Amino acid sequence: MRALTGAIIAAGAMIGLGLTALGLGTRYQDLIVRASDGRLAFIKFSEMDTAMMVILVSLLATLLIGLAITFIGLAYHHERRLREHHLHAAGHKTIDV
Repeated sequence: MRALTGAIIAAGAMIGLGLTALGLGTRYQDLIVRASDGRLAFIKFSEMDTAMMVILVSLLATLLIGLAITFIGLAYHHERRLREHHLHAAGHKTIDV
């Protein structure tokens, strides 16, 4: 259940990051920044809107937390199944959940 919960959190964060990318593209599509040699320059993270920075950082943190929960949940799941397998092989009765 932990792994499924983490996967749902991570999927929601990925959807949010996709929508944020669309929002950033829409917000800055008309802004053209030229460098001194005439080439296009990129917008720095510190020059973005504060609200966009907060949304982006919170979604990235949520994605990392969701992925961590997923992998830790999968590790606990496999460890539990391995313990049950060893108990079953030793002749102990296991409970099927």
